[in-house]
Amino acid sequence: MKPTALSVLIRTLFLIPAVPAFAQAQQGTAPASGDTAVQQVTVTGIRASVRSALSVKENSNSIVEVVSSEDIGKLPDTTIAESLARLPGLAAGLDRGNASQIVARGMGERFIGATLNGRELASSEPNRAVRFEQFPSESLSGAVVYKTQNADLVEGGVATTIDLQTVQPLKYKGRQASLKADALYYPLANDVDAKTVRPRLGGIYIDQLAGGTVGVAAAFSYQKQPSIEKRKNHWGFNEDHSVDLNGDGKVDKTPWGFEDEIKRGTNERASVLGKLEWKASPDALITADLYYAKNKIHEPSVQHWVDGLGNWDGGISGNYSNADIRDGYVVGGTVRDISVSTHSTRWFQNMSNFAGGLNGKFNAGEWKLDADVATSRADRDSQWADVRQSSVPGTVSWAFTGNEYQSYSFSQDTGNLSNYAGTPQLFVDTDGHVDDRLNSAQLSATRPLDFGPVNRIKFGARFADREKSYRQTTWNIGTTGTLPASAFETIRVDGYFPALMLGDFEGAVAALAGPGALSADGRAPTTADQLAGWKVKERSSAVYAQADVEGVMFGLKYRGNAGVRVVHTKQTGSGMESRGDAAPTAVEGGASYTKVLPSANLIFNLDEAQQHQLRLSVARAMSRAPLDEMRASRQLSVQQGSQPLTGSAGNPGLLPMMANQADMSYQWYFDKGSLLSAGLFYKKIASYIGITTDTTTIDGVPAALTRSVNGDGGYVRGVELAYQQAFTMLPAPFDGLGIAANYSYNDSSIREYTNHFPMVGLMRRNGGVTLWYEKNGFEARLQANYHSPFTRMPRWTAGYLVENAEETYVSANISKYVTPQLQLHVGLDNITNQKVIHTQAGNPYIQNVMEYGRRYNVGLTYKF
Repeated sequence: MKPTALSVLIRTLFLIPAVPAFAQAQQGTAPASGDTAVQQVTVTGIRASVRSALSVKENSNSIVEVVSSEDIGKLPDTTIAESLARLPGLAAGLDRGNASQIVARGMGERFIGATLNGRELASSEPNRAVRFEQFPSESLSGAVVYKTQNADLVEGGVATTIDLQTVQPLKYKGRQASLKADALYYPLANDVDAKTVRPRLGGIYIDQLAGGTVGVAAAFSYQKQPSIEKRKNHWGFNEDHSVDLNGDGKVDKTPWGFEDEIKRGTNERASVLGKLEWKASPDALITADLYYAKNKIHEPSVQHWVDGLGNWDGGISGNYSNADIRDGYVVGGTVRDISVSTHSTRWFQNMSNFAGGLNGKFNAGEWKLDADVATSRADRDSQWADVRQSSVPGTVSWAFTGNEYQSYSFSQDTGNLSNYAGTPQLFVDTDGHVDDRLNSAQLSATRPLDFGPVNRIKFGARFADREKSYRQTTWNIGTTGTLPASAFETIRVDGYFPALMLGDFEGAVAALAGPGALSADGRAPTTADQLAGWKVKERSSAVYAQADVEGVMFGLKYRGNAGVRVVHTKQTGSGMESRGDAAPTAVEGGASYTKVLPSANLIFNLDEAQQHQLRLSVARAMSRAPLDEMRASRQLSVQQGSQPLTGSAGNPGLLPMMANQADMSYQWYFDKGSLLSAGLFYKKIASYIGITTDTTTIDGVPAALTRSVNGDGGYVRGVELAYQQAFTMLPAPFDGLGIAANYSYNDSSIREYTNHFPMVGLMRRNGGVTLWYEKNGFEARLQANYHSPFTRMPRWTAGYLVENAEETYVSANISKYVTPQLQLHVGLDNITNQKVIHTQAGNPYIQNVMEYGRRYNVGLTYKF
């Protein structure tokens, strides 16, 4: 696609120097290292968070990105996912218009490690991906994104490991509290006759007790967000059994059909955080914490399906007219004797996430001991139900010509119940349940050491036990009854078929098919359900040793670390197997492996003031296979003579994806809260996991299975540029201005086995610009983020890949302290009404176009 003006602007920022920074350097305004003059300045708000984040970045021995809270309970965005997506080299895949799973350095969620206070998190997704939007700003003090490896980091993040951090109440002085109340406004809801305004509440409380030896923190959040969507989706083309429609001797590939959807639901999120710190003695600190989040998605919608356009072997060629044929594809035309089915649907998705643990830090002479036990739980219950009816036949005209253009019409009024024939039918596909359980224990010991360049050594071990499972039930109910017109609402949206939507879905289903029609209780899973179910167990242990170093090399001061982590994992996948028409039987498989992960990080100070840094890192890293792809389930077909076997399956023998990687970064901290940096990275990835058909042996019989396998891999490499500055040198009132900008370019030789797509997550270009202003209690922030097209897996089906089109998201936040305690704030999100566009099978005419609309909020924050 043609680059947008904003994407060009973002790239242009890095073709010119940071003029104010260079001017300051030329004028010699930086203080000399021996200058002892002290000026007391109190810094708060945006400027404070920028300085805090850069301080952590500058002093880290790794190459990191940092999100820091502006104040208690006040991250830059509503959730941590939005904040992470603005960091250099990072972006987010969207779910219901919200930033959710993170993409980093051209790699998708399979390469992202996620921890909370250093502890690995369970996930409500079928794989390992963590939904970062579940963490609201009230619960976190910030996040550190590790782009390079340390031996003491939990293994799993080849691209990055993201450590989310909660507040430490003993680091605060005195009692602090904050309450926030917002009204969310979604204009798109007007189009679909839904509620436009919903609430958001949040708060945090911090205190110190028992003479400052006990610290307590509690936080909560609640949000009921409209889940609104308008969508049109092309189903693809009849590639193999089409015929010549226009008589030119060439096969014209006809469409299978298309669908539209109008959704009006709610996305309700609530969370609580509790933390207790006890300074039992000068040599002992005990911390207990827990986090719990609940997410309830309830989405009534209405869909229309236009089926029967495929013209199999020319069966309905006589019904076609006005065919618009481009590149051999029929992208528009008119077809008579076609029925349109209406689907009044309801999707719910209830997720819960829990993480808790107990940590102890002790001093024993020169040794510092750190012991930690933790548990994490995640559950997901979901169900899609559909009451469908078919219209009387009519004539359909359509034009799906790509570039978001999707137009259609039908000769029958789909908003009139009298135009439907037959009785409604109920389909439940599927009632599904994900359960994830993760327990871990860690122990480390650290002490200073004077041994050449080594100034500290650290040893540690970690043990983890994880079990994840999935089960489902599907059923259909044929009815003989009918629904009255009063059960439906007629929704008319420009550009869509008139729609009949059930006003009370559950009540209508109970009247139509009985009170238990939507319950799975007492229903036997079908064969397909049994084959879809699975359980994976994973037990891992790791030991590591790491040395911190400092000294002088080549006349330059340096610091850093070097270490090695040894990981052993045993995994077992179980499920059901069916051969031919035989009843499913239990099957199990697994693997075990040991991986050695060395790493080294060095930071060279290029000047006496340590403003200029050269950072180097080399490491070997791993990301484990997606848990759902490690299932043992398989469905086999037996050919004549009982050989060979063919079918589809999971692969419990999958090994982790491994990477040898190197990073180099130049960073110039030219002023407080100011940075200019450039970095390069290179990753050589082996054992890349993709879906293909490979040959294996089952019970001595050769079998061709479509499944995930470890392939050859390839390289991922990239360039990352960042610039940020607070323009405090400008005259008032312009001294409140600041900017943060970043741009990344990524490249990879890895291709997916499906349709030869680029590897999942590969955004060749992404970047963002944030302009901010802060002065006299007034704060304003304008943000724009861009990414180029990338491959993603938007569904649970691992082999379903699409190209997510380029996107530019623009948002703004404005706030003003009315009093020293009371702040008024206004937010504007997706100002340009960016749509989400998925292109399938590499065909520009097969597009799924989703519109979530602009979003606004207004609210108050009160600090105690």
